Amino acid sequence: MKARFTGHDTFPLRYGWLFKAINHLNSNGKFSSTDEESIRHSIVELGVGKNMVKAIQYWAESSNIIEADRVEGTFVHTASENGSYLFGDGSGDCGQDPYLELPGSIWLLHFWLNFNSDQLTAYRYFFNYSNVQHFEKSKLVDDCFEDAKRLVRTELGNISTIKKDIDCFLNSYSKKVKASTVKKATKVDEDHFTSPLAELNLIQDNGGGFYISNLNERSELPVEIFIFALLEFFKVETKESNVSTIDFDSLLTKPCSPGRIFRLSESGLGQKLDEVQELTNKEISWVDSLGLRQVNISTEAKDNAITYLNIYYGKYNV
Repeated sequence: MKARFTGHDTFPLRYGWLFKAINHLNSNGKFSSTDEESIRHSIVELGVGKNMVKAIQYWAESSNIIEADRVEGTFVHTASENGSYLFGDGSGDCGQDPYLELPGSIWLLHFWLNFNSDQLTAYRYFFNYSNVQHFEKSKLVDDCFEDAKRLVRTELGNISTIKKDIDCFLNSYSKKVKASTVKKATKVDEDHFTSPLAELNLIQDNGGGFYISNLNERSELPVEIFIFALLEFFKVETKESNVSTIDFDSLLTKPCSPGRIFRLSESGLGQKLDEVQELTNKEISWVDSLGLRQVNISTEAKDNAITYLNIYYGKYNV
């Protein structure tokens, strides 16, 4: 795993940025850090400053909606299958939800951001490796720095770099509150409404540098998005074998598992699996008996993760 605690220039993800990134590439635009003409073109086309162009590129790459391939010594970006599916491919297909109007799209984006074992960021550290539910920001910075020494094989840089990444992560995922001097209460800082990830309510700002991120049932997480995540995780976990089962604890606690990424409690994962069993007519089923807890996945379901996304979006795109 490589360290990637920089690249966003401390800008949290904002609504509209990912659609802009895909639309920019679909309109023959480029992302470049060295070609001045391409940089100027991106600034004009995206309607933001140079540093925000870099931030848009960062979030688009990190969420795996754009890909970079080296061509003749230069990185060339293209829309990924994920990006074209959600935001459109420029050929008349406008995508399933280009403006992230559906809650399932934000859950899906959250999964794409954190389903990555190649590069470590502050948010991937928190959702895949940290076990805290109540934490102080300064302690999270220290924990991330110490654990990253074990997890990554590249230079980390100094702890201040990780602190900035933690700040950006928390500003992306929590609605910032500030004390009101008039009523001695707290108000939500409207500047932080711009990140779609904050709408998931996975992290709550408790004020004074303290945060809460409980494990719970996530009734608001669409079951179809959960199934997609489950099957993507299963595919990675079993890529070198031909098994059709995965144990409950792996789904709950392993890095990049749906239990980890969606912050599910043990009972919450069980409830989600009950929903999955019903929706898939037991093509995905599970047993919880005599200490044995495992999920069975049929051959039909294994390679059809996208089918369940289509079911979700098919309810709205009619």
